[in-house]
Amino acid sequence: MALEAFSDEQARVIVNLEQAYQVWMETLRTLNDIPYNMRIKEVSGREYLYEVTDRAGNMRSKGPLDPDKQAEFETYKTGKAELKDRLAQSKKTLKEQASLYRALRLPMLPAEAGKILREADRIRFLGEQAMVVGTNALVAYALEANAFIRDAPDSTLDFDMALTAIAADTTRPTLWKVLKEVDMTYTVNAERPFQARNAKAYEVEILSAPSRIGGQQARDKPRPVALPEQEWLLNGRPIDRVVGVYGGEAARMIVPDPRWFALHKLWMAEKPGRNPQKKPKDRKQGIALLDAVRQTMPHYPLDAAFFGELPEALKRHFEHWAARGQ
Repeated sequence: MALEAFSDEQARVIVNLEQAYQVWMETLRTLNDIPYNMRIKEVSGREYLYEVTDRAGNMRSKGPLDPDKQAEFETYKTGKAELKDRLAQSKKTLKEQASLYRALRLPMLPAEAGKILREADRIRFLGEQAMVVGTNALVAYALEANAFIRDAPDSTLDFDMALTAIAADTTRPTLWKVLKEVDMTYTVNAERPFQARNAKAYEVEILSAPSRIGGQQARDKPRPVALPEQEWLLNGRPIDRVVGVYGGEAARMIVPDPRWFALHKLWMAEKPGRNPQKKPKDRKQGIALLDAVRQTMPHYPLDAAFFGELPEALKRHFEHWAARGQ
């Protein structure tokens, strides 16, 4: 297979990009977790400390100003200024590393996908409630393999996410909030209610295993269709990587165990009703990824124990692939 290992410089930049992203995201979350603002306001001749709850200027009183509240106000202002400075510095470092990443022609995500993933990560929707599936996942797999997976076509004009939450929880953020924070022009496709599109015609498809369909809140959208084969992608150990994004950005990806993803692709290549134009790509991706796992990912063994975990629907595909390498 055509596996081309990353150079030492490429591998170094990948590590630096991940470190820079983690610092930036941690700072951004911390800044988001503190009050939007605080201010002192005089009411009927007496000063009160107010917490501004949103950018619209809505406020709630914290009570009359006294020495303790004055100290709270000063601590807040100082802390917020330090966080904003740290955020600016970490953003600059992240941009620098993302530029190096792109200059070295490493695997990258489309800009629209990166926007969704950064927002999903910021509000802790990614991982806890969803992971990336579909062709975009190959970017993360290439980084895990520390190599270009040349035989796996990765061009795509859409973005697939699978819901992973077991039970609905109204205290958690929604998918619709993620999409609308990214781009207010996202709307649900009336003919395909599991899909959202923005004004640029970028498509986001939402999938779900039957066991996780109840994890989406009733008011959330798009509404996925439960697909039994999505259960396979919940098995094994997911991969968590930070990747480069076109436009000089970066994003975090959580993707399924590469072994299960590859076999799922091989199964899709023979699935009745599957778009025949997609089947050759499915097969190439499945084979190339299994080859990459065998050669570069010993921490994902393709041994008898793994084979024993497979359902009958996937064992045949594993055997056919294994026979190719003999």
